[in-house]
Amino acid sequence: MNFEDIDFPVYRKYKNSKSYFKIINPLLFEEIQIIGTRKVIKQTQAKLFPEKIFVRDLVLNFGHMASEITEKEYLEKYTGANKE
Repeated sequence: MNFEDIDFPVYRKYKNSKSYFKIINPLLFEEIQIIGTRKVIKQTQAKLFPEKIFVRDLVLNFGHMASEITEKEYLEKYTGANKE
């Protein structure tokens, strides 16, 4: 499977439930970080090779580090978060 087969956006969360991801396209993702009782949202444009590989892993090879989630679960975490 490759990026051409993916219907973006896709949603993932780390297995420890400390970060939630919305992968908008192969070069753009949004992350909600849970830090204590705070939520911080960051949007990242993948420009460098390691960032591009990270996005690829989140989309295609995520089983060892993340779980697939729904848009609804992501949006529930998004509510009330602080954007940076």
